[in-house]
Parts: sequence; C-alpha cells; structure tokens
Amino acid sequence: MSEVIYNRIAVLRVERGVSRRQLADALGVHYQTIGYLERGEYSPSLYLALRIAEYFEVAVEVVFSTSPFPRIGDSEQSA
Repeated sequence: MSEVIYNRIAVLRVERGVSRRQLADALGVHYQTIGYLERGEYSPSLYLALRIAEYFEVAVEVVFSTSPFPRIGDSEQSA
C-alpha cells in the first residue's frame, strides 16, 4: 500500500504570491523539490513539513493531510 500525503502548498504559494524558487530558497531546498511536493511525487520529512507550515504561518494540518482536501467550491454547491 502506498502512503499518499496530500498538500495545499501550491494554493498557499499562489495566495501569497510566492514562486517555487522563493519558497525553496527560504526552506533551503532545490526548487524542483517544491514541484515534486506539490504534485504529490515526493512526501516531505516531518522536519520539512513543519518548516513549510511555519513559513506560511499556519498549522501543519492546514498544509498536509492523509486524505484529499475538499475542492474549492464544493461547500458552496447549496447556494
């Protein structure tokens, strides 16, 4: 069984106007690592996950989950 870690890194980056390279530089990782993380091709270490959450000033659960995040707009369908 493959362990999948879902994340909102791309959403947080776009909301804050941060490029992959800027985030990578701030975290001390290669910019391609950010792309791998965003696409779910790589699961971060606990240390890196905590540093990403700290960078965005949110709880780690806001960035990472073991189940898919609801799609934007799913909760607004009853409007």
